[in-house]
Amino acid sequence: MRALYRMPLILLLTGIASASMIVPAAVALAEEEFHDARSFFYAGIVGMVLTALIAIAQATRRHNKSASRQLVALMAAFVLLPAMLAVPFHEAVRTTTFLNAFFEMVSSLTTTGATLFEPGRLSSAEHLWRAQVGWMGGLLMWVAAAAILAPLTLGGFEITARGEPGQAVDAGAVRRDMSDPAERLGASSRLLVPIYAALTLALWIMLMIAGDSPLVAISHAMSTMATSGISPVGGPMNAGSGVAGEMIIFCFLFFALSRLTFSGDTGTSYRPGLREDPEFRMGLSIAILVPAVLFLRHWIASFEVGEEQNWLLGFRALWGGVFTALSFLSTTGFESADWAQAQGWSGLATPGLILMGLTIIGGGVATTAGGVKLLRIYALFLAGKRELERLVHPHSVGHSGVMARRMRRHGAFVAWVFFMMFAMSIAALSLVFSLFRLDFENAMVLTIAGLTNCGPLIQAAAEVPVDLGALGIGAKLTLCAAMVLGRLELLAIIALLTPGLWRD
Repeated sequence: MRALYRMPLILLLTGIASASMIVPAAVALAEEEFHDARSFFYAGIVGMVLTALIAIAQATRRHNKSASRQLVALMAAFVLLPAMLAVPFHEAVRTTTFLNAFFEMVSSLTTTGATLFEPGRLSSAEHLWRAQVGWMGGLLMWVAAAAILAPLTLGGFEITARGEPGQAVDAGAVRRDMSDPAERLGASSRLLVPIYAALTLALWIMLMIAGDSPLVAISHAMSTMATSGISPVGGPMNAGSGVAGEMIIFCFLFFALSRLTFSGDTGTSYRPGLREDPEFRMGLSIAILVPAVLFLRHWIASFEVGEEQNWLLGFRALWGGVFTALSFLSTTGFESADWAQAQGWSGLATPGLILMGLTIIGGGVATTAGGVKLLRIYALFLAGKRELERLVHPHSVGHSGVMARRMRRHGAFVAWVFFMMFAMSIAALSLVFSLFRLDFENAMVLTIAGLTNCGPLIQAAAEVPVDLGALGIGAKLTLCAAMVLGRLELLAIIALLTPGLWRD
């Protein structure tokens, strides 16, 4: 086992991905889809053999195991690994180009969930492969957050850590945590993989009990834990479990609001208990406030159409708003079946700008959710609150403790820098999309969906959804770049270019 941890990270991920191809091959064989079974089985066998040969050739070679190299390997995984994952998918589908298959795998691995294919076009094995790749991408981010991003104070950890982004907190941390990041990667995997798998298994069983078929249940379970929003039937609204399934999924969406809901393994900075965790509390507040405002808006409008006394429609509209708000806040992107009911009840359409705002806020640090992240929003909130207090009492002294003062100063500064870089990324990518003859609205929706890793936003936010299949090669590759950029975050990519990160 220790020998596996000492393999280069990209090679280890390639071997795991190759071995995982056996699962859709077995499903296709059980359904007598022999072409799909051969496509996944042969690709998996070839991938495992090549990985084993390269591992043997590299066994006696010493590798640089610094955290910066692991960060490079993580970036390479999101850029290069989809090309390998696309081989069996492209061979199985047969009626698509390799670029489309590559786009689909980038979207799945980054947990974005944007798709070029209608649900009826893909077989069960192909649907399972998309959900499975998204599930593995979410697990990769869970593990990488503790093993790679936390020691380098990246991915949101820079808000509360004393070190600069891309650097360790102190020299002791370098010797203790970063001398052998492979060991840290192994420890994080041993801790988090069983939790991730157990939660997925529990959700799968609950959804099947609620009435979903095994394929739909496992796809939605994987997509919920990975916040990828991948579905073989177009989301829970078309699943057999109905409202019961939505309620079950709703409970598991909370794992995307804070890492403390499932682990406290990142010890680079002090984190309070779940009840006092600012991320979890802010996420709950947003998930309650936004649906309440939407409900009141629709309730007032219902007086004009004479439906103000229809309590059943009102409660269904409220549930649709609560589920959809939390789903887009976690960047999962599932819509409730009652989301459209709220609009029909009042006669008012819900503007997609609200959904875009929720995805930009995003979920918790070191979770599978995308977006700016709740902790950064909280740091900006604390800084703004303190500035308003000083306007009233210029000579007042803050009384929130050392950690809050650090977050208001250093944390808020770094959060503001990240937010500005995020805004500039939106502007730059929107400009690039406009060069491919997309109008402003669609270019903005594609950009935000890519940077926040929330692919279902493309269909939910735009008045006229973008036909991804009709996009040109340049637009598809740009959207792939946006998805990778949103998954790794621009701050981490800039840190890779910092000379200080590569010094011994």
